[in-house]
Amino acid sequence: MSKLSRIEMLKVFAEQEPENPFNWYALALENQNSDPENAAAYFDKLLTEHLVYLPTYFHAAAFFNDLGEIEKAKEIYENGIRLAEVQNDEKTLKELKNSYQNFLFENDLD
Repeated sequence: MSKLSRIEMLKVFAEQEPENPFNWYALALENQNSDPENAAAYFDKLLTEHLVYLPTYFHAAAFFNDLGEIEKAKEIYENGIRLAEVQNDEKTLKELKNSYQNFLFENDLD
């Protein structure tokens, strides 16, 4: 299956089940390299309409960091860490904290 057909299939899923955050998450991930503008829109949608979908935060923060949107990435990491604490998801919390520390170091932030 080609990447384009996967994206088209995911769009259909998202239209059929717009309340399912996984569909938007999958679209964001699929578009990261081929269409960063769409990926950004999908991540933004997740971060505003599906705030409690924890998998978003790790990938969205890294994505926006790669785009040079450092303050936005920082805020996403911090929100994701708080959400992981609230959801008591130790594995994701550890991953987010480690990634956040690397992000701070790489961007010379404290």
